[in-house]
Amino acid sequence: MFEWDDNKNNGNIAKHGIDFNAAMEIWSGHVIEVTDVRQKYGEDRFVAFGELNGRVLAVVFTWRGSTRRIISARSADRGERAEYHKAITDRSKT
Repeated sequence: MFEWDDNKNNGNIAKHGIDFNAAMEIWSGHVIEVTDVRQKYGEDRFVAFGELNGRVLAVVFTWRGSTRRIISARSADRGERAEYHKAITDRSKT
């Protein structure tokens, strides 16, 4: 299950061009999830990397019970894309 703040979603669409409704679709494919340690947020946050229409996205979320609460979604940068593709390739070798 997923949830988000509609105002945050509208802001994300304006800033990054990605709707959270679309972003949640990355979980229907290969996803890599890592802990977001960029800042202290007062809660555990995670970044999921996955593909949507051939584009690798970085989706920041936190857990609210058993529900993923999406905080932001953007295109992954070059380094993140490389790490994602390497992890997916390594995963398929096992």
